Amino acid sequence: MPGYSRSDDSPLGRWWRNVDRTTLICAFILIGFGYILMLAASPAVAVRIGASRNMFIFKQVMFLTLAGIIVTAVSTLSRQAVLRLAQIGGFLMLGATALTLVHGIEIKGARRWIALPLMSLQPSEFLKPCFAVVTGWLLTQRRQSRYFPGMLVAFTLFGVILMLLKSQPDIGMLTVISCVFLAQLFVDGLSLILVGLGIATLIGGGIAAFFLFPHVRSRVERFLHPNVGDHYQIDTALRAFGNGGLTGRGPGEGRVKDLLPDAHADFVFAVAGEEYGMIVCMLIIAVFGVIVVRTLLRLIREDNPFVVISVTGLVTGFGLQAFVNMASTLHLIPTKGMTLPFISYGGSSAMSIALAIGMVLALTRYQPGSTTHAGQGFMTSFKQRRAL
Repeated sequence: MPGYSRSDDSPLGRWWRNVDRTTLICAFILIGFGYILMLAASPAVAVRIGASRNMFIFKQVMFLTLAGIIVTAVSTLSRQAVLRLAQIGGFLMLGATALTLVHGIEIKGARRWIALPLMSLQPSEFLKPCFAVVTGWLLTQRRQSRYFPGMLVAFTLFGVILMLLKSQPDIGMLTVISCVFLAQLFVDGLSLILVGLGIATLIGGGIAAFFLFPHVRSRVERFLHPNVGDHYQIDTALRAFGNGGLTGRGPGEGRVKDLLPDAHADFVFAVAGEEYGMIVCMLIIAVFGVIVVRTLLRLIREDNPFVVISVTGLVTGFGLQAFVNMASTLHLIPTKGMTLPFISYGGSSAMSIALAIGMVLALTRYQPGSTTHAGQGFMTSFKQRRAL
């Protein structure tokens, strides 16, 4: 593909010239890490639960292959097609999230999954990127029509999602979507006073969750009081990092991973630390950082408000999810069952993250003649509003 010239006017040639190739390559690097670490982490977990040694590997190879196809396919879409996909997908996933409350699979007291033939689907994972794009459209549409209640509809949609996630309950996803919405409102021009109020509301919601949900209280208390409760997984994960040191024990030489119940999922970063060391862990962090920072830098030059607000939400959700997983594995924050994008085991996670990155690539791709613009000079207007 790097051989495509500027004179190549084929659809594939135009896509390759205009897409953010750095972010695309970084996404496939993470998928590559997903393959490697699944080979290291999953066999011991499969044997421990009495399944075939390669069960998780075969399934994750399929999931990550689909993820790569989704990233590439969605990145070729026009901005109008991305919006349509988000609207249809968001409507379907909203209904599926509501369905989990009635016919969902209950795991550890939460109903978040719907059983399918080859996997369990978590609709809220797909709801996150669709919500970011739909909200971006709603917040910008009100600039085109003074009679369109975009802000009201966005808050109503957010409230419905909030109630569904609270009922499952899925406090982690609720927090991520709340942060996504708050970031979008900030970029849309929300005053700093209201931003502070929103942050205070998030903090208040966290305090309320501590008293209302026993599993939240348990995780926070175990984080604050290391001598109280069960710390097996986090202690084992920290031991894995210690064993790995700077350069790691080598591929397949990790031992602590055999003792970690969720080594293939929530604690896969610890497997990377033991077998490949701090250097590779820092490389993984750097790849996530490049995707987030590069995307935000591209938005500085973007004048389309729909693109700016939507992509801000998408990259906020992506970066926050990666931070929460790695920080909880390192015991910097209370543990939270949140996957590491493209690296942890999980079909819903891999494909929903692929959808989000594909949308980011499609929306930030140079598309002459795009009609999704809701007004030019957005960043200039944003800076002027902030200066007031």
